Amino acid sequence: MVAATDRKSVQLSRLRAVPLRRVRSRFDSAATSNDNRRHWANADALSADAAASPEVRRTLRMRCRYEIANNSYARGIVLTLANDVIGTGPRLQMLTENGDANREVEREFDRWAREISLAEKLRTMRQARAQDGEAFAILVNNPVLSGPVKLDLRMVEADQVASPWRGWLDEGEVDGIILDAFGNPAAYRVMKDHPGAIRWRARDEYFTVSASHMIHIFREDRPGQHRGLPEIMPALPLFAQLRRFTLAVISAAEAAADFAGILYTDAPANGEADQVEPMDLVELERNMLLTMPGGWKMSQVEPTQPATTYAEFKREILNEIARCLNMPFNVAAGNSSGYNYASGRLDHQTYFKSIRVDQAFMAGRVLDRVLAAWLWEYALTVGAVDYVPAQGLERILPNHQWFWDGHEHVDPAKEATAAEKLLKAGLLTEAEYQARRGVDWEEHQAQREREAEGRAKRGLPQPWEAGAAAGVGRGSDDPSQ
Repeated sequence: MVAATDRKSVQLSRLRAVPLRRVRSRFDSAATSNDNRRHWANADALSADAAASPEVRRTLRMRCRYEIANNSYARGIVLTLANDVIGTGPRLQMLTENGDANREVEREFDRWAREISLAEKLRTMRQARAQDGEAFAILVNNPVLSGPVKLDLRMVEADQVASPWRGWLDEGEVDGIILDAFGNPAAYRVMKDHPGAIRWRARDEYFTVSASHMIHIFREDRPGQHRGLPEIMPALPLFAQLRRFTLAVISAAEAAADFAGILYTDAPANGEADQVEPMDLVELERNMLLTMPGGWKMSQVEPTQPATTYAEFKREILNEIARCLNMPFNVAAGNSSGYNYASGRLDHQTYFKSIRVDQAFMAGRVLDRVLAAWLWEYALTVGAVDYVPAQGLERILPNHQWFWDGHEHVDPAKEATAAEKLLKAGLLTEAEYQARRGVDWEEHQAQREREAEGRAKRGLPQPWEAGAAAGVGRGSDDPSQ
């Protein structure tokens, strides 16, 4: 037993004698040197909510609004994004087994959406996400509406959703958002007046809105983030550089176009040249003969602006600006002169995919909640019990889908040929094809049947009959097939 203990102690002593080596790995990106110290000076380890503090978001909102209000490119990019995502507005299609009730609900919802200008409010919310980082809308009762449903959306700017206490915050509150024990938004504090309004109150007055009545949308870039940052935030310095460069080029071109210059002489100091007051300014008139003092010459500014790289610089910086929004250059600039057909189609594929993702986000976070509240009130007033969301929960809705505006093809003939081949091969259905165009396929079929009946009553040839006479044969345009 003793011998075994001695052997164990010897082995331990040998292990202690071996020098311990720490395994270290080194990454160039984690190294700080004199060359990159200034570049990474603002990098921090703050949490998502701490990084997006109220002061930081307020500064970003002010700068984004200023840039969009004064920069034509920024304004056009934000408007184009909202128009492409929302378009003329979403259209509802109910998919329950009761077809007559489906069409009735669709008509009533469309009538209500037009009355409250739902599409316009959705476009405003999309613009607010781009320039403010987030958008708020409160589900309220509007007795002025003429329809049976008095539901309406009251838009609230991000500045009004804030905590009324500036000195301290509760642990379960993040700048106006009250969280429950599980970290879910339970209520929102909304100031009665905008902080920048003309009307001023001695103290902050606010009202509390339940989370079930508040729609809050933003892009969550980090886990645990509760408030949004402007989507054009990375492009703000680029917008400033674009405007500065444009103004500098214009100023240089104007100076060169004017009759401006400097007086100089080759005579030595105190020489034969006439005395001229140094740094003196002389106002000149256009189309006038000018005489110089004795011994002096005039040198006009060379018209070297705009430089040959001016257009290239604007193209590259606009391309970089639009990248943070997944927008191609020709859409951001409104200019496709440098594109061919293939490159334009390729760039638009990425852009259209981003739009589809954005539309799905708006449908899930905004439209479904609006539809749940609308169906609940519609069922109470009209008596359509089958359309009441289960237990009043917005997540349990009757089967439905949303249609958005389709995107026009650059070459409609090629698109029609490809769609015809896919339909004949069974790789594409009528519903899928019409959904791409933003059309309800059932309404499309019903409209075709009505047109066919009207043509038959008037003795007019049907479109497919004209094709058969030309040797094309009866195609998919025949509603009888």
